[in-house]
Amino acid sequence: MEKKINITFEARYFTHGNIEAENLIIALHGYGQLGSYFIQKFESLNPEKYFVVVPEGLHRFYLNGTSGRVGASWMTKENRETDISNYINYLETVLNEICVAAEFRKKILLGFSQGGATASRFAATTKFKFDAAILWASVFPPDIEPMNIQKHAAQKNFLVIGDEDPYYTGEDFVSEQNKLIKAGIKFDLIRFNGKHTIQTETLEKILNEI
Repeated sequence: MEKKINITFEARYFTHGNIEAENLIIALHGYGQLGSYFIQKFESLNPEKYFVVVPEGLHRFYLNGTSGRVGASWMTKENRETDISNYINYLETVLNEICVAAEFRKKILLGFSQGGATASRFAATTKFKFDAAILWASVFPPDIEPMNIQKHAAQKNFLVIGDEDPYYTGEDFVSEQNKLIKAGIKFDLIRFNGKHTIQTETLEKILNEI
């Protein structure tokens, strides 16, 4: 018989920039990454203009075997509904802490790879409103309730893909974009020369459009 229990769980997040900066970016990493690594992708941003917060996935594991480099994940197929609920509560708690300490002109949510689905589910359920969402090398998860899709429709949205990404093709993203348009969500499709990574130049161009 399977049973569940609530526990107190300590999690960590990483930041870059001045908390009194003009804009807030919540950036969610991909599968197998750590927050301490992912935050480095944003260190070129003006720290007085952008305060970047990188929560770390709640599941850490060895990337190869039983030792060596460690990565983190947001969820797997096992007990997925509980994991989704846990990370949504975690992200909500992080934003509560940040937004009590400071006010921001704009709030931007970015999800890379697995973090894109995580970001999408969070945006669909959180009490916080985002001015923009950026799904980078990721797709919109099909399990979001139709009633919550309107939260995405009310913000500016971007789909970003590198032309050498080994996991997706440009055609995949055109198909994804068309699917989202039919669902009532407009996503601007942004392509760049690169692989499965955050490219600083492209990121800065997108942020300038928000």
